[in-house]
Amino acid sequence: MRVAIELESVAKRFAGHAAVAGVSLSIGEGEFFSLLGPSGCGKTTTLRMIAGFVAPDEGRILLHGDDVTAVPPNKRPVNMVFQQYALFPHMTVYDNVAFGLKMAHVPRSGHRERVTEILRVVSLEGYERRRPRQLSGGQQQRVALARALVNRPAALLLDEPLGALDVKLRRHMQLELKRIQNELGTTFVYVTHDQEEALAMSDRLAVMNDGRVEQLGTPREIYEQPVSAFVADFVGTINTLAIDGGEVTVRPERIRILREGGRLDGVVADVVYLGVYRQFHVDTAAGRVVSVRLADEPLEHVEPGSQVSLSWD
Repeated sequence: MRVAIELESVAKRFAGHAAVAGVSLSIGEGEFFSLLGPSGCGKTTTLRMIAGFVAPDEGRILLHGDDVTAVPPNKRPVNMVFQQYALFPHMTVYDNVAFGLKMAHVPRSGHRERVTEILRVVSLEGYERRRPRQLSGGQQQRVALARALVNRPAALLLDEPLGALDVKLRRHMQLELKRIQNELGTTFVYVTHDQEEALAMSDRLAVMNDGRVEQLGTPREIYEQPVSAFVADFVGTINTLAIDGGEVTVRPERIRILREGGRLDGVVADVVYLGVYRQFHVDTAAGRVVSVRLADEPLEHVEPGSQVSLSWD
């Protein structure tokens, strides 16, 4: 796989604090790559260094093999989409999208074909003459995407772009973003603190903590083979059980609830109905254990106060 973006031991300090501490990454051409982590972990600073808005104190940034560490943002072949879409309210959808071409000095004769094509990709055909106030939040997001993509950047950098949307629209836009990225084949670098979002969309992701990359891998590798307690706890939910003088970590969906004969006995403290699945909280000698089971799984004998036995592989 050809490398689109490479970070070599990149570091950035603010007021003596290491916001990013020696991050090295290689992001492949056409890859949907996410930077995932809690607030203050360094993911947005890393993204802004790739964009050129922040200069690293140490290390190098390469785009398609070219060292762009000292290259200003407007000279880099990347575009950025923010949580606040920054659309021009007085301009139509067409003019908002064409603005990027105008700033890149693309001849006006080439605007219509390029704008029409990118509006088709983001499913906004027929919306050319509308203004931002006449659009929903999801439609405004797609206009911002179209404006960033119309110049055919080598990579698109996205800083929590779905944060302002409600949950249902956010999930719809996750699918839309992945569809758009697949159709165009553009390299996407996506910053989020939402674990479900990163797992759902990414080809690979880097989990960041305290300015460093804790783990790099595919969503399945990150979830099923976490390399540290931080990654295991941050990506998904985890049970940590004190058993036989050691600690055992088990995902809630791995824990089965039996009448008897399991590895750990306990009493059901609470049952939480969450639509597609139910969450069972069980008090045991090893601590509180959470088990997640599908809502239609036959567990009629399990209710608050029930004696149960827990099992896992």
